[in-house]
Amino acid sequence: MAEDEVKKDEKQDEEDMFDTLEMPLLFDKYDMSEVVVNDPGLKRYINLQPILVPHSGGSYANKRFGKEEVSIIERLINSMMRTENYTGKKTKAYNAVKDAFDIIHDRTEKNPVQILVRAIENSAPKEETTQITYGGISVPKAVDVAPWRRLSIALSNNAKGAVKASFKNNKNVGACLADELIKASNKDRNAFAVSRKDEMERMAQSAR
Repeated sequence: MAEDEVKKDEKQDEEDMFDTLEMPLLFDKYDMSEVVVNDPGLKRYINLQPILVPHSGGSYANKRFGKEEVSIIERLINSMMRTENYTGKKTKAYNAVKDAFDIIHDRTEKNPVQILVRAIENSAPKEETTQITYGGISVPKAVDVAPWRRLSIALSNNAKGAVKASFKNNKNVGACLADELIKASNKDRNAFAVSRKDEMERMAQSAR
């Protein structure tokens, strides 16, 4: 009986210890646990698990639907790497995103992760067009976009808009990424990602 009580006390001490541990802050600055996703379609696919360094080392690369377990911050970094100037340059893309978050926090005084989520929600298209062939004739047809693809398109367009804006510009890519995310979070049509979303949905509407 005494041994059971000792084990129970030890278990309670371990639980108390874990309760007192603080959740890691992104870049040791930003709390991801307070971020809210309003879009019900994207909520399942935006991973906001608190993380200190958004770098999984490709541990989910060969896992089916492994992207669901990758932090949304790392997915943004990976999207930056898919542009021509950052291919394979993980550290360079990582530093660009980190600088962009610092600029967003200084300019808006808000959690930059929340700004990123708002930008994704506002730049994720709900409709797009596909080609259907009838007797050798290709006809455009409007289709709904899956939530998984909506998120990928939004991240890709925000990264492309930032890199495109950095050409022949005194601002570095981190500042351009901050501008793109802030504009997209405010539904500003001057944002590359928002304009691409509007264009895709407009083409889909004409193809209904």
